[in-house]
Amino acid sequence: MKFFASTARITAVASLTCIAALLPGIASAQNGYPSKPIRVIVPFAAGSTTDIIARAITDKMGASMGQPLVIDNRGGASGTIGQQAVATAAPDGYTLMIHSSSHTVSPSTFAKLPFDTVHDFAGITPISSLPNALVISPSKNIKTLPQLLAAARAKPGSMNFASAGQGSATHLNAEKFKLAAKIDATNIPFKGSGEAVTEVLSGRVDYYFSPIAPVIGQIKEGQLLALAVGSPKRAAALPDVPTTTEAGVPGSEFNFWIGMMAPAKTPRDIVERLHAEVAKALATPEVKERFAKLGADPWTLKPAQFDAYIKEEIASNADLVKAAGLSVQQ
Repeated sequence: MKFFASTARITAVASLTCIAALLPGIASAQNGYPSKPIRVIVPFAAGSTTDIIARAITDKMGASMGQPLVIDNRGGASGTIGQQAVATAAPDGYTLMIHSSSHTVSPSTFAKLPFDTVHDFAGITPISSLPNALVISPSKNIKTLPQLLAAARAKPGSMNFASAGQGSATHLNAEKFKLAAKIDATNIPFKGSGEAVTEVLSGRVDYYFSPIAPVIGQIKEGQLLALAVGSPKRAAALPDVPTTTEAGVPGSEFNFWIGMMAPAKTPRDIVERLHAEVAKALATPEVKERFAKLGADPWTLKPAQFDAYIKEEIASNADLVKAAGLSVQQ
């Protein structure tokens, strides 16, 4: 009898343990998520490409989910300030992050991070891929990419380029271009695309591999000249602008993306719900039209696929950082 009583107790404890493991998912499903506003941290300044895309998608998601998604800009340190805020937030679905592919660069450009890029975040989905346009001020009197290369080679080390922060995706795009083109130019980092574009417009900085969103207006108005796009194929928003490969620099392609993540251990049903809401918003005519004007291509992956993609890109960016000889920030 004692044996059967002990067996019953063990079975009961095991059952309770299983139920406890499922409680986060059960609770989130039964509590009517979301029941309050959701904070979305963008690790760059307002007006940056990531911020523009974040606002385009969260407006529609909020309307669908019945609660606003409130943007919280946490710029600085190449996005790591915002990343840390999300990594240490409660994994309850009420703190999210919309970040760029800079997320996969920082592990290679910082000697030590206050978070683990792989294990402290749960991927929800990419939102879009955006070709970077190599833009320059017309005052530089350089009208084609071959002319830029000729000027850079005539006076090695005399040129500089803007980036949205040391180790950001825009920085890595420019470094990959430098390696492929075999030129020497100096990175001038800024807190975001807004400052970078301003400096290129003024002519104080020579060029910038900018996501199309913050420069499409200046390009169309003739304030900036797009010499090429860094993507594998031409941008729909700039169909007459060649890729860097077409313009004579093979091996310079770089994929710039923006995606949504949550703190690790966020209940999977919440992650799946957010993935579905992003996909739903991307399918609406309003978001499609807005993305088209920004030169952004909608892009989604299942959460597990996005996590795997992030791991692969961290490895490939580490190789690029090493090949470019970039210094690691302490």
